[in-house]
Amino acid sequence: MKMQIKRLNPRAILPTYGTSAAAGADLYALLPEGETLTVMPTETVICHTGLAMAIPHGFAGLVFARSGLSVKQGLAPANKVGVIDADYRGELMVALYNQSKEPRMVCHGDRIAQLVVVPVAQPVFEETDELPETLRGEGGFGSTGR
Repeated sequence: MKMQIKRLNPRAILPTYGTSAAAGADLYALLPEGETLTVMPTETVICHTGLAMAIPHGFAGLVFARSGLSVKQGLAPANKVGVIDADYRGELMVALYNQSKEPRMVCHGDRIAQLVVVPVAQPVFEETDELPETLRGEGGFGSTGR
């Protein structure tokens, strides 16, 4: 599958896969020449990528944390998972939240998140008075014993 992507800034870095089996493509920070971005504890900042893309109809882009960045430095997307609809054509930006107790620095070219492109369904919602029975039923959090 091919997906069109547009650099909105010549310094923008196209997404890359870390390995041939990687599900997520790394997204890179775009910052002005010589500048860094400081994210204070409990602060959220918008980090630009300088990229726009045409996600194919029937798919969505999901923006997830990079495990190393979130575990080791405490930086992760503020909304936990960003959703990019197939009809969005604006710049891809990542709201980074610092969940650590220390200020964190982001530099141009740092890998800040990962993009996973997945198929989506748009079911037609049909209201009903009864739902089909299951073994679990209405059991909520922890009801399966795990």
